[in-house]
Amino acid sequence: MPRALLSVADKTGVADLGRGLAARGFELVSTGGTARALAAAGLASRSVSDLTGFPEMMDGRVKTLHPALHGGILARRDRPDDLAALERHGLGLVDLVVVNLYPFAKAAADPATPFDALIEEIDIGGPSLVRAAAKNFRGVLVVVDPADYPRLLAALDESPSLAFRYALARKAIAHTAAYDTAISATLATVEVDGDRIERRPASVAAALADRLELSLDKIRDLRYGENPHQHAAWYGGRAFGSAGGAAGFGQAAILQGKELSYTNLLDLDAAARIVLEFDEPAAAVVKHTNPCGAATGDSPAEAYLGAREADSLAAFGGVVALNRAVDVATAEAIVSTFIEAVIAPAVDGAARDVLARKTNMRVVTADFRALAGGGVEIRSVLGAVLAQERDRVIEARQAWHPETLSDQLRVVTTRQPTAEEWEALRFAWRLCAHVKSNSVIFTDRRRTLAIGAGQMSRVDAVHVAVMKARAAERALAGSVAASDAFFPFRDGLDAVASAGAVAVVQPGGSVRDAEVIAAANQHGLAMVFTGKRHFRH
Repeated sequence: MPRALLSVADKTGVADLGRGLAARGFELVSTGGTARALAAAGLASRSVSDLTGFPEMMDGRVKTLHPALHGGILARRDRPDDLAALERHGLGLVDLVVVNLYPFAKAAADPATPFDALIEEIDIGGPSLVRAAAKNFRGVLVVVDPADYPRLLAALDESPSLAFRYALARKAIAHTAAYDTAISATLATVEVDGDRIERRPASVAAALADRLELSLDKIRDLRYGENPHQHAAWYGGRAFGSAGGAAGFGQAAILQGKELSYTNLLDLDAAARIVLEFDEPAAAVVKHTNPCGAATGDSPAEAYLGAREADSLAAFGGVVALNRAVDVATAEAIVSTFIEAVIAPAVDGAARDVLARKTNMRVVTADFRALAGGGVEIRSVLGAVLAQERDRVIEARQAWHPETLSDQLRVVTTRQPTAEEWEALRFAWRLCAHVKSNSVIFTDRRRTLAIGAGQMSRVDAVHVAVMKARAAERALAGSVAASDAFFPFRDGLDAVASAGAVAVVQPGGSVRDAEVIAAANQHGLAMVFTGKRHFRH
């Protein structure tokens, strides 16, 4: 009689599986909670203790670590000496191992879980059973995911193929690897101080330790990458030393539309990062990871219209992000033109009906606001990975006015900004950080007016912005300008003044700062140094 060992933390579907296995002639062997679940379903199972001859000990810490189980799992069916060893010791084979592990990740995601309780969620016997079965996959089937129970039963009816066995084994090893990664990453957030040991929020220092821990699950395959000949997939999950679970695009819900593409996701990410900078209603329209326009407003609809009309030509076919739920008014504005995709924290019920008029438009909801506090992001280069702390424009979190000046945030020109210019400069500075370098942008206090993105020089960036403004028949007189890094020469500042800006914000720090400040004074501009650069590559 074939034998199946069932020991699962997640009891989903285990009763139906037990019935299916019993109907196919399997002897069921199980442990505590799983045995009770099977019994509640009217299924008889043999206890592990009966098989090993030892009771469960130490509150269940020791129950499956025994040769009666591991010998029956690891015995190679094509090795007479292995089979003889089992017979000599009176042990039987185990043909199927159905195990999933203690819910460590769930416990770790709750910051209120005490350290000692967290330690108890580290499964010992479970991973050993899974690894043993996966190692001997030619003779033993191993299942770690309840979603695979129907496939297992169907395969048993036709004699499981080697490919099926190997696929289950690979999934099992990935399961234990992800489990170990979650434990390692969480323990990196534990602080030991003398006799005291406690959890603390995950730090960037912990995430950028000697070993970078990643545990990512495939969300879905994508049609292709940046180009049709490139394969691509979308992953999410626990990563970067965080004790929490997936967030942002790791938990995104797709409400409607065509299949999301690789470039859609990159653009949605770029747009979401922009609106995260604002507490008030904000919207951004993005193409090719650069903003076409961004704006704030008294409502999501007002913010969206401001962002779209900042460059209506470029906004056609763009990607939109909002930091508020999409209401009916916003939805009506969005569907009035061609938009590829929309992301927001939520979509109101009535607004979904409006958006549904554009059947191909992708609509995504994600709580990306949970990531506003920062974190670590990674990026691949040829043969390696780079990791860095996420850039945050923290110097612009509070309103700017003369009382907020510091050694870094300071007016360096003779003329001080007006109250309205202070608002506009703060707005521009938050936007500039999300435009590909080198960048110079022009704004008023609530929306972008012209964006010069990704140029090889700041003078070129100004010229591109001026060209965009002229195409939109928009004057830049009275605007403010922001540069993501310092002006290395006065020519960039001269170009900004010629375009019509009356105030400028930039990091400062050039060896020619005095020359640039003198140029600003000659033009009668107010100029603020922030002391911090915000490149985006």
